[in-house]
Amino acid sequence: MSLFRISGVWVNQDDVITHYAFHTVDNSANSASRAAKTTKAEAIRLLEMPGNRATTWIWNYNLAQWAVGEDVSVVAGATGKYLRSNRDSTVTDNLKHLIDFDWIVL
Repeated sequence: MSLFRISGVWVNQDDVITHYAFHTVDNSANSASRAAKTTKAEAIRLLEMPGNRATTWIWNYNLAQWAVGEDVSVVAGATGKYLRSNRDSTVTDNLKHLIDFDWIVL
């Protein structure tokens, strides 16, 4: 059973998310790992494993620290499975609005 935070995304030329910045949470040390560039398929596989779960991780510029956001789940759409945060009408907490890591190569 693992808990993950998702802090950012990579998108392709069609503006479709291809990778996620996954962090593994270590509750015993009250910390999270460095970002691991995780493919969409691998992210789906990880979150479909029983007991695993993820939340968004949002940078709070006012406090200069990370804040836990919404739960993320795997959903099935017309074009296949994908990740989605809770549908709470908070645009800034949706996966597409996380940090765009396209300029970073991991």
